[in-house]
Amino acid sequence: MPLYDKPLSELVVYRPELTREADFEDYWERTLAESAQAPLNAALERVPYPALGCTVYQVHYDGWRGARVCAWYLAPDGPGPFPGLVQYHGYSGSKQDVFSYLPWVLQGYAIMAVDVRGQSGDSSDPQHYPGGHVRGWMTQGVTDPESYYFRGVYVDCVRALDWLCSRPEVDASHLGVMGMSQGGGLTLAVAALDRRPVLAMPEMPYLCHFRRAVDMAVRPPYLEIPDYLRRWPQREETVWRTLSYCDNMNLAPWITCPVLMTVGLQDDICPPSSVYAAYNRIDAPKEMRVYPYHNHEMAQAHWETKLAWAHHYLKGLDTLPV
Repeated sequence: MPLYDKPLSELVVYRPELTREADFEDYWERTLAESAQAPLNAALERVPYPALGCTVYQVHYDGWRGARVCAWYLAPDGPGPFPGLVQYHGYSGSKQDVFSYLPWVLQGYAIMAVDVRGQSGDSSDPQHYPGGHVRGWMTQGVTDPESYYFRGVYVDCVRALDWLCSRPEVDASHLGVMGMSQGGGLTLAVAALDRRPVLAMPEMPYLCHFRRAVDMAVRPPYLEIPDYLRRWPQREETVWRTLSYCDNMNLAPWITCPVLMTVGLQDDICPPSSVYAAYNRIDAPKEMRVYPYHNHEMAQAHWETKLAWAHHYLKGLDTLPV
């Protein structure tokens, strides 16, 4: 196997210093307090879909400062209560097709799949971002933590839990969050910022240890950050300060629920050391599934493990391997 990043023996103990600013906690307390004051203004529309045993809906709700967030919601037939799951998608992607979520409904979960604001799904982004940016979303608003793009994204994703908990057929005491890549990063952020998830399953997460990721990544989207700094080198200190507020390495110590994570040791988009920098800061029950021969790709063998963890933590079944 070609050695791309640190050897595994070093990754498992890799624990760089946090880059939190002095007002890090206050920043997120203020952000969440403001969000809590805003109504969801939710709308629910049934979607005709040829699947037996469930009902499919399209959901809209208000996110951070005027964003209108769109999601799929699939509920098993029957009164419930059902454990709930929220799925977050990868960078530049969308909530994908309804069919992708039928296996979870078949297993007795109510599942919500959220479109990230302004990316290729149906969620809007009305924010004004000062200072210019390069392609993509990594540098939108990066001159000020108050206006940074991912601040709004993280809040939108937390508010998905608000909507899911409002559903009478959902057991709000048994909620899980999950996603791959950007979706994995959003999973970590939500688990850190909210106590309602009792399980987080991030896969090869993005948005972790930005400085290391920029040094190591071979392919976008982390490369958007050095592209921006080549254009505005005088803003470097400001950029790193802004990014620190949304770095999951800094948020990870706040996570209290069990975490099942994956890493690909040949991942040149989300470098293994950036993933471990966040993982090694989690003090909750956790497990890292290591895929030595995977680049930045879904590990199909991981589906069985996810099901076992979901059944154990969300349904109370004895499904974890000994």
